[in-house]
Amino acid sequence: MKKVKIVTDSSCTMEKSLRDELNIHVAPLSVMIDGVVYRDDDNLDGKQFVDMMLVAQNLPKTSQPPIGEFVDLYDELGKDGSEIISIHMTKMLSGTVESARQASQLTNSKVTVIDSDFTDQGLSFQVIEAAKLAEAGASVEEILAAVEKIHQHTKLYIGVASLDNLVKGGRISRVTGMISNFLNIKVVMDLKDAELITIAKGRGNKTIMKWFDGLKEEMSKLTNVKSIGISYAGEPGLAETFKQSLQGLFPEIKIPVLHTNPVIATHTGEGAFAIMFYTE
Repeated sequence: MKKVKIVTDSSCTMEKSLRDELNIHVAPLSVMIDGVVYRDDDNLDGKQFVDMMLVAQNLPKTSQPPIGEFVDLYDELGKDGSEIISIHMTKMLSGTVESARQASQLTNSKVTVIDSDFTDQGLSFQVIEAAKLAEAGASVEEILAAVEKIHQHTKLYIGVASLDNLVKGGRISRVTGMISNFLNIKVVMDLKDAELITIAKGRGNKTIMKWFDGLKEEMSKLTNVKSIGISYAGEPGLAETFKQSLQGLFPEIKIPVLHTNPVIATHTGEGAFAIMFYTE
């Protein structure tokens, strides 16, 4: 039966039960720790990966799915005549979306590739809505319009306890990282237009909580929040605090608190968190 099928990559953090229920297909990236390569799939738990990263001699390296794996996946999904929408993490963090685009030119299937401009649960907002619409029989055009609307109304904030991983991974400048770590500064950034923009920094969790109080006040004025997600790397304590506070503002919204995936944990390091939401 012809339908639209949804593909994403393993940087997309969501509940596995929802992923399976909505028939979302995931192309796994790979991570290499001290010379050993692991597929970022269900066999590599996020917390397990962080524990491995903490004792590794070197910063893990991530690799996007090979173009050939994308081609094989697209060919298999499209052999019944179905069209495919493939939604991926921001090009700022990975070449995955470019690999998907190259594969879309080589496959026999009809594939539309989208750079979500986000990752983690910020990416999942677009993927989940696309999959729900696909399951309901929506057209490619209808799904793309809905995904773009979510893209335009999504906010993703990320907090890190150390900039070491982002610096070593080449995502921010070494000078910024040296200053931050020298002063033991915690940083909150806004992922916007494929850039990480610092919006708060200071010593200790007081800085984080002051920023969060401001975010909570901002969100309390919104009447059209559709979905909220909170992710973390390492321990869930701070993320659970955020959830309890936001749940009081939005009792009708289910707020998943999920350990981030190995790909994102590689970039952020232990102790990181992200708060994401989108409005209608």
